[in-house]
Amino acid sequence: MKWKKFTLTTTTEAVDLVSSMFDDIGIEGIEIEDNIPLTEKETKGMFIDILPELPPDEGVAKVSFYLDDDADVEEMLRKVNEGLDELELFTDLGARSIAASETEDKDWINNWKQYFKPFTVDNILIKPTWETIPEEHKDKLLVQIDPGTAFGTGMHETTQLCIRQLEKHVHSEAKILDVGTGSGILGITALKLGAKEVWGTDLDENAITAVGENLEANGISNECFHVLQGNIIDDPAVKDWAGYGKYDIAVANILADVIILLVNEIPAHLKKGGYFITSGIINMKEEAVKAAFAANDELEVIEITYQGDWVSVTARKK
Repeated sequence: MKWKKFTLTTTTEAVDLVSSMFDDIGIEGIEIEDNIPLTEKETKGMFIDILPELPPDEGVAKVSFYLDDDADVEEMLRKVNEGLDELELFTDLGARSIAASETEDKDWINNWKQYFKPFTVDNILIKPTWETIPEEHKDKLLVQIDPGTAFGTGMHETTQLCIRQLEKHVHSEAKILDVGTGSGILGITALKLGAKEVWGTDLDENAITAVGENLEANGISNECFHVLQGNIIDDPAVKDWAGYGKYDIAVANILADVIILLVNEIPAHLKKGGYFITSGIINMKEEAVKAAFAANDELEVIEITYQGDWVSVTARKK
């Protein structure tokens, strides 16, 4: 199915009014493009490490809407222009030009799957659940993952850095705390490497479903992997659920700003001599993360590894 796309070029100050007008005349769903930088509050809330490099904000915005083949395009455009006429009486609409184009109706939910192929991390094969095992990798340790639409595939450098650290430190009696577990890929890999149990936390409720499905795909009992939605940094109930002084390894593949906060939380949950494996750290944040570890008397950094622009810091509880 093809959709007719219409893009209005206007001003950033008029976007809210235009959006409201579109809603009033029955246009459902719009796309807004502008060069307004994110605020400090927005970036902090999103834990963004790398901000996009935007062109200068010149006050220009584009607002797009879509009409299907069954829509009365002429009538809808008439309503759009009448609405713009009214708005123009009291706000600057800028160029107020409307460009028309066509776009294909695609299966955006599943389209990404074509790019997720089996890959290896040393002697571990990680593959999507819908792919077959490549003949040349049939002897490798298999981890099957369906990240769904909410979580990463495991192909990112930061995940691979964490997996290599897990390979070094997991043993048969190991209990693992997986903070920000997502699809459960790190916890499941730890179990495949021989760990005894995993406790995972995540802010996203979808993690509970994702972990359950991926455990089933790997033939692992959910009694080995406990998962809870919540924030271990500031929620006492989550802290208590995870338990104290019980973990041989804690792993967090999140972002530098979150890891800095976790440095003061994780030691309470580790056994003496337990390891805290971290990644998700862009290289420009390496010094800030190292400084946070250095300021904590309970943790000693034992290894820093790199892949691409990303950093993994592993520490041990004294």
